[in-house]
Amino acid sequence: MERLIERLTLAKSALAAFAEVLQLPYSKIIRDAAIQRFEFTVEAVWKLAQRYLVRYEGLEIGSPKGVVRACLQSGLLEEQQTTILLTAIDDRNLTAHTYNEKLAEHIYKNLFRYQPLLEILCSNIEKRIKSSTDKR
Repeated sequence: MERLIERLTLAKSALAAFAEVLQLPYSKIIRDAAIQRFEFTVEAVWKLAQRYLVRYEGLEIGSPKGVVRACLQSGLLEEQQTTILLTAIDDRNLTAHTYNEKLAEHIYKNLFRYQPLLEILCSNIEKRIKSSTDKR
């Protein structure tokens, strides 16, 4: 449980930093910073979800996309949210190529729809953790 709470704290911190940069006026530097924060936020949230799925659902899944799909199956996400987050994983995998201006712009524009869904997933996990600890 301790490791799960640690993952939750890291995810919430990453989400806050990600949301913060998305509030700033656009520039190429802000774009690049937002993409970087997107990278570590996706990493933090999928690892939180992975840990949650092991602890509470008994599911051991090793890939980010597998974890997102399992979140749909466990009711943490709705179908449309899952589809968008699977696209976010694809974009995350492309971030190593953001030296390509066109790709960087494409990913940056998508960040504004990914951020709220990452928040929702984190929040849903937090609610379930709280609910299960309140029952004890």
